[in-house]
Amino acid sequence: MAVRHRLIHATPQQVWDVLADASSYAAWVVGTSESRVARGPWLELDSALEYTVKIGPWTGSGTTVVRRVNTLRELELEVDSGPVGTARVAIEVRPWGRDSLVIVDEHPLHGIGGTLHNAVFDALIQLRHRDMLRRLADVVEEQAGAGAHEHA
Repeated sequence: MAVRHRLIHATPQQVWDVLADASSYAAWVVGTSESRVARGPWLELDSALEYTVKIGPWTGSGTTVVRRVNTLRELELEVDSGPVGTARVAIEVRPWGRDSLVIVDEHPLHGIGGTLHNAVFDALIQLRHRDMLRRLADVVEEQAGAGAHEHA
């Protein structure tokens, strides 16, 4: 089970503002170099982003679709990475005092990821999530800090 959490020093609204910003997706999703809205207003049910992945000279693309959303609390995405397959990624944002506890839960659905899914695969996903949550925290906390300075 690939579940990981992180305390982010910002309100749930500030976390959600970053999640809702389609242009920031590439800043916190590991491996993604750019993103753009493909369908509908981002974070509405069935809206989609296209993203680009660059690894050395190789470039690939994929799509992320919103499958479930409970604003400020829960977001479930289906990530389609082409030949690698699809995965369900659930993000939960919980108020934690003045901060937010963000929990990510990912499970492969189809393709190579689904076929190879085992404890070792989950360990690799855990490493990716650790970095992804760190990056999300960096983006959110930087924006939250900038907002605090603007209102000071």
